[in-house]
Amino acid sequence: MSWNKVTLGEISSNIQTGPFGSQLHQSDYSGEGTPVVMPKDLVNGHISEVSIARVSEDHVSRLSRHKIEVGDILYSRRGDVGRCAFATDVEQGWLCGTGCLRVTVDKSKVIPKFVFYQLQKAETVGWVEKHAVGATMLNLNTSILSSVPIEIPFIEEQQKIVDTLSAYDDLIENNQKQIKLLEEAAQRLYKEWFVDLRFPGHETTHITDGIPKGWSNRSLSEVFDFVRGKSYTSKELSDTTGVLMANLKNIRAFGGYNRNAEKRFTGKFKDNQNLTAGDIVMGVTDMTQERRLVGHVALVPDMGEEMTFSMDLIKIIPKMTDKLFVYSTLYYGGLSKQISPLANGVNVLHLKPEAMMGIEMLIPCDEIVAQYHQQVAPIITRIEALQKQCDISTEARDRLLPKLMSGEIEV
Repeated sequence: MSWNKVTLGEISSNIQTGPFGSQLHQSDYSGEGTPVVMPKDLVNGHISEVSIARVSEDHVSRLSRHKIEVGDILYSRRGDVGRCAFATDVEQGWLCGTGCLRVTVDKSKVIPKFVFYQLQKAETVGWVEKHAVGATMLNLNTSILSSVPIEIPFIEEQQKIVDTLSAYDDLIENNQKQIKLLEEAAQRLYKEWFVDLRFPGHETTHITDGIPKGWSNRSLSEVFDFVRGKSYTSKELSDTTGVLMANLKNIRAFGGYNRNAEKRFTGKFKDNQNLTAGDIVMGVTDMTQERRLVGHVALVPDMGEEMTFSMDLIKIIPKMTDKLFVYSTLYYGGLSKQISPLANGVNVLHLKPEAMMGIEMLIPCDEIVAQYHQQVAPIITRIEALQKQCDISTEARDRLLPKLMSGEIEV
């Protein structure tokens, strides 16, 4: 099969940077308006809305040249420069923000989604990282991105490859939509019961100063203990042997467990540093000032083998109430957002677990906690099952992608 070798610039109608800092100031961003995509929002090939910034329509009109179109490819301009995301109809009209590069593919020459898949090849990511500039932090510019080598077959072959890989992406996207709906349902349930205090039997329960009879405010030191993770050296890590070690990469932005990011640890660890399915881990380190990981929690899924965890995490061990309720308060109830600002540091944020232990948490009576567990446990189980399907599909797609992109496998 004959594939043409071109550069990204040759098959693009436009490659531009996002607005410069002088065009948008921190005070211009708000919680409402048109979303502005930053490098932090480029997650696993998609644009995440979890913590996206927004600007009013006044700013959108003067920054119209930075509007995102369907099929655009957004690149992180600095830091993790190999990271990119594909814009769908959901992101149509959003703004490409500071720190991003926007590639508009010439649709008369190539299928945009095919180019996106080409850019995700390990060889292409490696090329971008090698040619990026900067000693302490890698940086991209339009010239470098224009020079990225791309191999393209005939348009019919491109479409067949896109159809094959998109089938996996569509399944992953559908599962993620279901996960989002389930997360929202769990959050609504928590808010209804423990924020609005519309729990079962609330009509006949006496409430004094916002605390139902039989409930109490307790400091976190009364609610749970914590265990620090294992410190390790690179010599104790292996690609093939040892136990699974959960680490900071296993914490999703603002909470939740990220599978397939574990390391393998060959050293020794204490019994209390063992992890089992259903354990709660919390990030106590963050490599950025955005606080997307520090203070945030995840429930450990059933990985089918022994696990431990690294020094960037702590394990939370409830002492006086249900584990799922503690997790829900941290994740769905927003307690993690109170804890996260306690971390400090110039380049890397560190949270001293002791600093959060004086924070108070509302503890319901055992009967209500048991009823809540019965309601929320099936939701969390379903979320874990869907996430596992996503991970399996992602792994299958990632194995297939380089073979299709090199022409090793024909479709």
